[in-house]
Amino acid sequence: MKKALPWIVVLGILAIIVLWVANAYNSFVAAEEVVESAWSQVENQYQRRADLVPNLVATVKGYAAHEQETLEGVIEARAKATQITIDPEHATAEQLAAFQSAQGELSQALGRLLAIAENYPDLKANENFRDLQAQLEGTENRIAIARQLFNESARTYNTKIRRFPNNIIAGICGFEKKPYFEAEEGANKAPKVEF
Repeated sequence: MKKALPWIVVLGILAIIVLWVANAYNSFVAAEEVVESAWSQVENQYQRRADLVPNLVATVKGYAAHEQETLEGVIEARAKATQITIDPEHATAEQLAAFQSAQGELSQALGRLLAIAENYPDLKANENFRDLQAQLEGTENRIAIARQLFNESARTYNTKIRRFPNNIIAGICGFEKKPYFEAEEGANKAPKVEF
């Protein structure tokens, strides 16, 4: 009986370790799924914006046909922004930066397009244009919220896989740090206003 007791203790300790490893692994998988779900919401909101662009361009085109360069710029920026796809499971900071850059170019192009509307009172008064502009503004807010939720889920996941002793299991099982959305370069400086 005395010989069997040490084996029972060893088996008990091994069972506890196996259960702990399985629990840690499963919590990493769950946290990674939250990150991937948050990323899909980011993509969803950017797609919503991309879907609004052709309608907005068509509406502006009817009033400001001679603004062809700006209209083409918006269409090109939209095409570029929708071409970049990211696999959230294997996303890198560089891929996220490229995605963010393309989306930023679309935001700038849309800003130029909306600035043109200021020169056309009939366009500003057009109900379709106002509706599209309101939808676009709402979508921009949704994008900001989706990006914030993505960053929060990535932070939770990254913290979980970097804490000791979880970092050992995460390293062995191949769980890697997720990148964050970062502020665009120059975003920390207030715009210069001159009259």
